[in-house]
Amino acid sequence: MGKQAKRTKTWTGDTTVAHALDAAVKLVKANANAKFDESIEIAVNLGVDPRHADQQVRGVVALPSGTGRDVRVAVIAKDAKAAEATAAGADIVGGEELVERIQGGFMEFDRVIATPDMMALVGRLGKVLGPRGMMPNPRVGTVTPNVAQAVKDAKGGSIEFRTEKTGIIHAGIGKASFSDEALLINVKAMIDALNKAKPSGAKGTYIKKVSLSSTMGPGFKVDQASISA
Repeated sequence: MGKQAKRTKTWTGDTTVAHALDAAVKLVKANANAKFDESIEIAVNLGVDPRHADQQVRGVVALPSGTGRDVRVAVIAKDAKAAEATAAGADIVGGEELVERIQGGFMEFDRVIATPDMMALVGRLGKVLGPRGMMPNPRVGTVTPNVAQAVKDAKGGSIEFRTEKTGIIHAGIGKASFSDEALLINVKAMIDALNKAKPSGAKGTYIKKVSLSSTMGPGFKVDQASISA
């Protein structure tokens, strides 16, 4: 508790007002003073009720500046598609035996990709992968015959997003070591993807609030007008 209190004393910037995007990025980076390269995260409050099917927001976005993370990709495929996935850089590749390993508790991966012909087997993993938001889904490109491209996208900075029960989207959009410009580009790509994913059932104000924070730092509100400026 003492270390946390000491860290908060070094924080700078007003967390109660909305800042222009470039200023918010600078403040978040300035307050990312942990002894490791903190992740920079975006939180977006959406005017939707995810309990209704026509108000759920889910999609995928390729962050132009990447994520700064080493994404471990598991691919459920067989034969030629398995070979393609391996050649593309997938960390774990397998068919029925991989499904059985995951059922048994193996979870050493961050993204799961599957070919359409394997979905009968992958369906067994709903209770394991579903709660973690990792179940392959054609809507976000993780069920696809083009496994090589899907692996490259996942490794190159493609991230999935989906609304939580409270209508909030959380996503990592880079690292504190990124340049201001790299983070600005990623934020704008994220907001653009959310706007494109606006569900038909959304009424009133869609994007209600945007804020940025680092792993161990405070959150700063972002003036939405500055994002599109």
